[in-house]
This record gives sequence, structure tokens and C-alpha cells, in this order.
Amino acid sequence: MWRAGMSEEIGKALQTVVERVKQAAARRPQTLPCISPRLVAVSKTKPPEMVIEAYRQGQRNFGENYVNELVEKASDPQILLSCPEIKWHFIGHLQKNNVNKLLGVPNLFMVETVDSVKLADRVNGSWQRLRAANTQRLKVMVQVNTSGEDSKHGLPPEETVQTVKHIVSQCPALHFMGLMTIGRHGYDLSKGPNPDFQMLLSRRQEVCDSLQLLLGEVELSMGMSTDFEHAIEVGATNVRVGSTIFGERDYPNTPSPERRPKVGAEEATGKMERLAVSDH
Repeated sequence: MWRAGMSEEIGKALQTVVERVKQAAARRPQTLPCISPRLVAVSKTKPPEMVIEAYRQGQRNFGENYVNELVEKASDPQILLSCPEIKWHFIGHLQKNNVNKLLGVPNLFMVETVDSVKLADRVNGSWQRLRAANTQRLKVMVQVNTSGEDSKHGLPPEETVQTVKHIVSQCPALHFMGLMTIGRHGYDLSKGPNPDFQMLLSRRQEVCDSLQLLLGEVELSMGMSTDFEHAIEVGATNVRVGSTIFGERDYPNTPSPERRPKVGAEEATGKMERLAVSDH
């Protein structure tokens, strides 16, 4: 909950993360596309006041995992009034029956978790109907399950090229932005580069080779609170950071109706972490 003194805490934490992002980008090899990383502040379970404060400090991109929570925050009168240039990213598992609800969100900027051709078709059709007067395409990323864990959402890596090709050729209302992964939680970097990140890099290369796209045109969303610097160093252009900016999360006793056994792109720390959930 919001309390006195939290404005200063959020400001300092956000400034520290922004600086760490810049420093990590400076350490990238020159062989990687020169793309300034986008920081997505994941405000899951946090009140509108925290979003507004981070926005006041200069943050514009915010991420949410659950459709209902995103709808509630994006429609909050305080946020609508105080954050006119906010850009919402949906980074959780998207069920087909929630597509229309999600696409009605004010200032929806990107859906990072399209994980099947059928979902892409549903999002494409819904965007065409809901925004008939708006010719702007919806930005989407394709989520890949690079770790192969049953607990993670995302399409099998070998289906990446086929799915991207379908979006580019058959979904005129969608703008393919890149690839996204959650990756295995708690990877030990002393063992070398994160193999999940390396997998996403290789899939991007395959996509670019197959569809004749430039590497700089295909973004990579990977990296969370515990590993965003490493992700940037190896090529991430979009990192999703939550608890490092907003602090630990307090979950209600009753799980969200949208919560599923598989984890989304932003999960709890502490007690939930012992249950193998992922944290941004």
C-alpha cells in the first residue's frame, strides 16, 4: 500500500535501474544492433499512486500480467488524468476469451505474449473490429518457451518462424515487433550466458533470415529484476523490471481468477519464489 516517503523511494529506485540499463547497454558488443533498451516497469499488485509517481519521474512504459488488473489500472481516473502519455504492455498469458477486454484498454501499447497462430488471428480480428476507425496497427511480440518447461507459456521454439510469418502475412492489423521469453528462473550466470537468451537470439536470426528482416527490426523482450543487465548485454531491447523498482509484492489471500498453473512474465518473490514462479 501507498505510504509517506514512498515517492522518494520509487524515484531513487527508478533512477538506479535506468542507470543500470544504460551501463549494461554500453557493455554490449558492437556486433549487436544499436537499439536503446526499453524499460518496462511492471506495476503488478501495486496501487495507481505508484504508477503515477514512476510516471512523474519520467517512466512511460508499464507492464501488467493480468487482464483484469490492467483494465482497472488503465481506466483509473487518476492515471488517466496524470499519465496522458502512458504506454501499457501486456506481459501475461492471454486467454482468447479475454482478448476483447484487453484490446479495449486505454493507451494499450503492446501485447508481448502472442503464443499461437490462433491467438494471433483472434487478436487481429478483434483489433480490426474494436478499432475500425483507427488504422494504427497493434504492436505484438511472439512469446517463445525457450526453456521447454511445462510451467511456462509460449510456443515451442521450432514454431517461431512459422508463427511470425503468419502474423506478418495474414494479420494486417498487427505490427510484429519481436520475440519475448520468460526463461528459466534463477539461472546461475557463473555457468556462462543464459541459454534461454541465447535461444531467443538464434530464433531471431532464423526469423530474419527466413523473412528477410533486418536484425535491428526485430526486438527481444527478455530479462527481469534478477537478470535484466545480463539480458541487455547479450541483446535484449526490452526488459521487464518490477520489484526492483516498486518493492516486494503483497498478494491477496484469494488468487486472481486469471491465475493459472503456468506462470506469466511477472510473478511473486519470497514465498511464491519457492514454488518456482518467475520474478521481474
